[in-house]
Amino acid sequence: MKILGIESSCDETAAAVVQDGRLVLSNIVATQVEEHRLYGGVVPEIASRRHAENIVGVVDEALNKASCTLDDIDAVAVTYAPGLIGALLVGVNFAKGLCLAKDMKLVAVHHLRAHIASNYISDLELKPPFLCLVVSGGHSHIVEVKSYTNMKVIGKTRDDAAGEAFDKAARAMGIPYPGGIELDKIAEEGDENAFDFPHPKLNVLPGSSLYDFSFSGLKTAVINLIHNKEQKGEKIPVKDICAGYRKAVVSCLTDNFLKAAEDLGYKKLVIAGGVSANSLLRRNLESLCQEKGYKLYMPQKSLCSDNAAMVASQGYYEFIAGNVASQDLNAIATLPIDAQNR
Repeated sequence: MKILGIESSCDETAAAVVQDGRLVLSNIVATQVEEHRLYGGVVPEIASRRHAENIVGVVDEALNKASCTLDDIDAVAVTYAPGLIGALLVGVNFAKGLCLAKDMKLVAVHHLRAHIASNYISDLELKPPFLCLVVSGGHSHIVEVKSYTNMKVIGKTRDDAAGEAFDKAARAMGIPYPGGIELDKIAEEGDENAFDFPHPKLNVLPGSSLYDFSFSGLKTAVINLIHNKEQKGEKIPVKDICAGYRKAVVSCLTDNFLKAAEDLGYKKLVIAGGVSANSLLRRNLESLCQEKGYKLYMPQKSLCSDNAAMVASQGYYEFIAGNVASQDLNAIATLPIDAQNR
């Protein structure tokens, strides 16, 4: 079964063809990074316009590279939530148009479920159930993946996401967009013990979880450190700050993730999302999981950022579970990952 995936939730216009949820026949991404770098971050209106300009060419290229036509496609999977609403609408409406014109099935895919599915492409042996740490610019979740289409959030950030915390710290140090990626590279050359950043400890409140994260305090701490040094006329030790800050953020993520795995009895652990490409996160989890006898799965770095292969992969499992959308499908800016469990 061949699924055409379409992704347009933020600033990447992407299309891919994936067979049986695992075999990538094509994976095309048109990035807008250079344009948004001029503004220090994604400008939603510009992103939406570029999606509208790029989507036809990207889909055509994905089909050509897969040696397919639309007649060979069994269903179209599209990211419909969460994301920038204008950007999502471009992909959703294009997918609906294709399905209407060619009488194909339409599959709605949650963006975070798609990130988790990037691991199915990276490791053909991976199957649920498992525990997954989903970390990106807008989300930080610990998710029980009970089946391909049944998931439960057991921990999440109460304020900033880990990726957002990296990006904002990078901007405060004058590191160009995309800041989190550049901060990770710079941190490799710094002393992670030069600064002692706080490690937030959260009280369990009604409706919250023992495994929740908080990164706003860390973000404030690094910004205050930078401002204090600037006011004193001192040189900003960017490499050391990056290394220490990265260590603190990664420590928060790994501590809660491994605590949840221990408490819930999971020995199969997975990471996903843009921040899953972080060098220290990958190294530390590999080491810690080896010590504890856990099996760790990580997506290929090329599949950590937004792409359509992961959308097509998850779309395959949604399709065979009977999760087919109708022509009244709409984009949704914010939606829990477990909103459509089957």
